Amino acid sequence: VVVELLSPGTEDEDLGHTPAPRTTDQPPTKWMVYEQILAIPYYVVYSRYTDTVQYFVLHQGRYQAVHPPDQRLWLPEAGLGLGLWSGAYQEIAGPWLRCYNAQGAWIPTPAERAEHAQQQAQHAQQQAQHAQHRAERLAAQLRALGIEPEV
Repeated sequence: VVVELLSPGTEDEDLGHTPAPRTTDQPPTKWMVYEQILAIPYYVVYSRYTDTVQYFVLHQGRYQAVHPPDQRLWLPEAGLGLGLWSGAYQEIAGPWLRCYNAQGAWIPTPAERAEHAQQQAQHAQQQAQHAQHRAERLAAQLRALGIEPEV
């Protein structure tokens, strides 16, 4: 997979709209390198200026544009997909390219994983406190019945 971040100055080349080099002393275009020399199976172009993503899939040696209705492209060889997600990342809100898993869920960012781990730890702590309070209540009830609970 190649993910190209579109730049206004190189937009035509990034999208394969430039003519092939006419002489052998000219280097191949970026598009030609990805498509014909390296044969990269997936070429993704994202424009932060228009917040759009374009997907190209290598088919019989040439890139074909694909237009998934949900702006998500599944990459079976990688076992994940790439799509356009709207949200905040590192405190910057907007659309972002993001990977998703086979169930369609976005792969968590490191910050999201840390937040989830913190929530799980808080939940476990609350459960432990609840169990401690319950044990204390039961011990008090046993003492009220004249039974000394084992500690």
